[in-house]
Amino acid sequence: MRDFARLYAELDETTSTSRKLAALQSYFTTAAPRDAAWAVYFLAGGKPRQAVPTKLLRQYAMEYAGMEDWLFDECYHAVGDLAETIALVLPPPGQPDALGLADWIELRIAPLRGAAPEAVRAALFDYWNQLQTRERFLLTKLIGGGFRVGVSKLLVTRALSALAAVDGKLVAQRLMGWTDGSVSPTAQGFQQLIAAHAPEELAQRGGQPYPFFLAHQLEREPAALGDLAQWQAEWKYDGMRAQLVRRDGQSWLWSRGEDLITERFPELAALPLPDGVVLDGEILIWHGGAAPAPFADLQKRMGRKQVSARLLAELPAVLVAYDLLELDGRDLRDLPQAERRMLLEQLAASLADAKQLRLSPLIVADSWPQLAEIRNESRARGVEGMMLKAVDARYGVGRTKSVGTWWKWKIDPYSVDAVLVYAQAGHGRRASLYTDYTFAVWDEERKLVPFAKAYSGLTDAEIAQVDQAIRKTTIEKFGPVRSVTPSMVFEIGFEGIANSPRHKSGIAVRFPRILRRREDKAIEDADTLASLKSLLAAP
Repeated sequence: MRDFARLYAELDETTSTSRKLAALQSYFTTAAPRDAAWAVYFLAGGKPRQAVPTKLLRQYAMEYAGMEDWLFDECYHAVGDLAETIALVLPPPGQPDALGLADWIELRIAPLRGAAPEAVRAALFDYWNQLQTRERFLLTKLIGGGFRVGVSKLLVTRALSALAAVDGKLVAQRLMGWTDGSVSPTAQGFQQLIAAHAPEELAQRGGQPYPFFLAHQLEREPAALGDLAQWQAEWKYDGMRAQLVRRDGQSWLWSRGEDLITERFPELAALPLPDGVVLDGEILIWHGGAAPAPFADLQKRMGRKQVSARLLAELPAVLVAYDLLELDGRDLRDLPQAERRMLLEQLAASLADAKQLRLSPLIVADSWPQLAEIRNESRARGVEGMMLKAVDARYGVGRTKSVGTWWKWKIDPYSVDAVLVYAQAGHGRRASLYTDYTFAVWDEERKLVPFAKAYSGLTDAEIAQVDQAIRKTTIEKFGPVRSVTPSMVFEIGFEGIANSPRHKSGIAVRFPRILRRREDKAIEDADTLASLKSLLAAP
């Protein structure tokens, strides 16, 4: 626990990729395999299940520290993070402990889940007495289910690849499904993760998917890419990226986040694929017609682990397939994009009666300007723009250009000018700054109605300026949230908009983000709810 807490602190204290990589390599070089296995799980995106409710953590921390509610609350408001507050207010430990991460997870944290409050209280008092400040901070994050770390899975892959002198692509492939959570990390699993390459490993095992190949955002004119004939154009759907794996008479459906979602989309798992096939594509709700349903309809399916017959009928899912990664048990990723596409078309033709499987259509144009004209139809088609794929591109791992390139050629986002009305402190390095904002527009009675939350899009200097303004204009505090006197206007961009009875404004926006601060505008000039709703029918 001590070593992993040190690593966690080192990763959180720097934005330097090289320093993070060095810290990871140092940790994995000395960590026991059992501890390293759990570290990989968390660092690669695995989420701890909450073992103790936040209310109890707060209550027992105050008791252990001998603090009144008001004083603890003041500390929390100053710090902005519960785990950090608890770690800072507790008295020094009396019996330092050197137990490893795996033992803490399996023998100490896991038994707290569902335990009686008295047993939880006694255990926490014992644990806190054994840990230093940063170890207590980590413990609370793990117990409360709020563990997050500022490191990418790609960086973890690079560290393990360097440690084991194994090709990073092979390590990435072995890591697929590692964070699923259905099987606990083990020392044996970690040893297999960094083992020397074995020829038989070329054949995937069971339902293991492949690492996803990711696209880059196209920031220049597409004509700069050269001859259009060397590119394959497809629509960019606003759905859920997934791989459908069919092996040994069984199907597995994986999300890009490496969650096993087979039970949530049983109609896709039932597709009559031949054995030894892996499809890459997009899950969408499609009622028929030329365009898929809005993403909001898909969200109603994404959170359901058990799906009723009624929901299956009302919100039918399809897999729009745009790549074929495996056929007859053979890995096709090193084939050129055009050849994989030809094989995909042949497979789709043999499954023409499978209504839940759709082939992503290729977009045909004679020139880049003509393709740009077709792209203008995106919103009418219910898509985000186009994907441009080099016809000779191999299927890579992650966001790489080493084997060819996929580009996202998205249409410009919707945007409105909105007023900042609430603010909340961030996390990690920004726990002392107000970085999470709620924005509002004017309704017909000239009252500000909140419609979106956003936290990305400002520079550090801009965040510091906004933070100062928030502190000066605070009206009221609601726990970690502050309401402010409306005084700042921001341009907010978003990818989609839909009706939503769950929101006070009556609408929900997709991927809201801050485009810029509008210091040139007074709050009276911000957009209205009517203008926002008019975008619902915009082409």
